Amino acid sequence: MTKTMKLFPVLALFACLCVPVSASAHSALCSCLDNGDGTITCEGGFSDGSSAKGVRMFVRDANDKTVARGKMNEDSEFTFNKPQGPYLVIFDAGPGHQVEIKSSDIVE
Repeated sequence: MTKTMKLFPVLALFACLCVPVSASAHSALCSCLDNGDGTITCEGGFSDGSSAKGVRMFVRDANDKTVARGKMNEDSEFTFNKPQGPYLVIFDAGPGHQVEIKSSDIVE
């Protein structure tokens, strides 16, 4: 057996330990509901069950103008006045953890 072949199991183990484990990652989750009273409430969180408290929220109109902004409260909720016309809700927990919800996908 050559020297390289003897080192292969050690190198393979080292390579496995250097690769990030995607199973430990968590996904951002957010859904919004039309309250029927002129307001929209969004609830957020993460797939590992952690809170979304403090996550930034943005609401943009069809012209990409921010018409509402804020943060998820201690209950991982954000409520805003429903804009006229189409809009987009953005749950922004940082790079790779953003969720966009179109107004057409928000129901009572």
